Amino acid sequence: MEVIYEDNHIIIVNKAPGEIVQGDKTGDVPLVEIVKEWLKEKYNKPGNVFCGVVHRLDRPVGGLVIFAKTSKALARMNDMFRNGEVEKTYWALSRNRPPQEQDRLEHYITSTEKNNKSYASLTPKKDSKKAVLSYKLLGASDRYNLIEVKLETGRKHQIRVQLSAIGCPIKGDLKYGDKRSNQDGSISLIARHIHFIHPVSGKEIDVTAPLPKDNLWQTFKDL
Repeated sequence: MEVIYEDNHIIIVNKAPGEIVQGDKTGDVPLVEIVKEWLKEKYNKPGNVFCGVVHRLDRPVGGLVIFAKTSKALARMNDMFRNGEVEKTYWALSRNRPPQEQDRLEHYITSTEKNNKSYASLTPKKDSKKAVLSYKLLGASDRYNLIEVKLETGRKHQIRVQLSAIGCPIKGDLKYGDKRSNQDGSISLIARHIHFIHPVSGKEIDVTAPLPKDNLWQTFKDL
């Protein structure tokens, strides 16, 4: 487990693609339990260790995830996410170049449990929720485009479905229109950067995830 930041109230880890943040029907060990064990061993704590899930990333997505080590931090971080006080920046790779160098996208997203998929529309639909993000084209290799995304809302599969809606499905994301899967089952989307004011200390927290080690991601390491 790769710890990016830790203090008395929060811990930020670099989630690997394929890990689940919270337990689900697969029965696989979730990241929250791995963090609990890590804290238990590091601090030699008897009994249960508190570790609260603040937010989640889709299973095939890698990057920064915040956990709360105290109930006070959990409650306050939950409020901060709800109020849009946590700035999250994602990097995505797409075979297709976006139609604009940068833009702000507004869609209405409807999600279905049946096939665990979201659908984007330009007009409201029954049970849809408004989804807003801003993107910017950061660079390109011979075959792929690097797109930076900043979320204004947090909807299920939001980045995946909104980029797909403008013709830029994320590399490896078969569910939302890419042609081929990634060898490791991931999609080429990472939670790259998080910025917020610490809910207890008031300190500015500004952390960046390392890029995956594969050659394609490393093409963009100097950006």
